[in-house]
Amino acid sequence: MADKESSWKFAEEIVVESPAIAQARLNSIELGIDPVSPAMGAQIAVVAAATAATRIIEIGTGVGVSGLWLFAGAPRATLTSIDFELDYQQSARKSFIDAGVSANRIRMIAGRALDVLPRMNEQSYDIVLVDADPQHVIQYVEHGLRLVRAGGTVLVAHALWRGRVADPAQRDDTVTGYRSLLATIAESDAVISALSAVGDGLLQITKLG
Repeated sequence: MADKESSWKFAEEIVVESPAIAQARLNSIELGIDPVSPAMGAQIAVVAAATAATRIIEIGTGVGVSGLWLFAGAPRATLTSIDFELDYQQSARKSFIDAGVSANRIRMIAGRALDVLPRMNEQSYDIVLVDADPQHVIQYVEHGLRLVRAGGTVLVAHALWRGRVADPAQRDDTVTGYRSLLATIAESDAVISALSAVGDGLLQITKLG
């Protein structure tokens, strides 16, 4: 385990974050928000680039760390970001603008994601990133799979939930929800998926045609 922990630590530390992302990360920490880790952000950017994403939905804005990583991989994309906290979204918008992202490529929606997502167009997005309250992660993924096109990807941050999902002694509702999600996705013939151990787990679910 020590060797794995050293490798995980190395994978995080080797990532070079842009000044804009580094500043957004500091802002997140000051506000008590748990942003995606550097290695997870880099992996998100790779998926965005490989997908050649132009339309992205983010469930959970924070103050812009994950959004900036998405733009790093898909600089021509339009990002729709949903969050209940308007103040966080205003900080995120500033982070995007400061990073050189055009205002017309940023769409912020303040509200409950479960109220907003049913109104979004089906099969119209390349990527849906889920980084919001874990109590509703299964519902978010269900919506995400409805919204992405064939070949599109739903990304679920924190899928190992602070290392607790892999611990059989942990049985609270959040952990059980993630385990149920992971098991269901692994058995599905409608998607191809992979669980990465970067950060505290990134689940990648690509919708098959």
